Amino acid sequence: MELLAAIKREERKLEQQVAKLQHELSRVRTAADALARPVGRELKKFKKRVLSAAAKAKISKAAKKRWAKVRAQAKKIAAA
Repeated sequence: MELLAAIKREERKLEQQVAKLQHELSRVRTAADALARPVGRELKKFKKRVLSAAAKAKISKAAKKRWAKVRAQAKKIAAA
């Protein structure tokens, strides 16, 4: 009789574990579904911004001027 009671306790314990695992599986599936769905912002196709050749040249010239300044300062520090 005590053996039967022990088996029943073990059965209840296993059923609780199964319920807990099913709940976790449900949460994981919900998260996976949420990640699989595209977000509203990702659905919109944004227009690519295009710079004119003059704007690119102006930006390039300014960047070269900044780097020349940095290199000049580095030479001064190295020489000192």
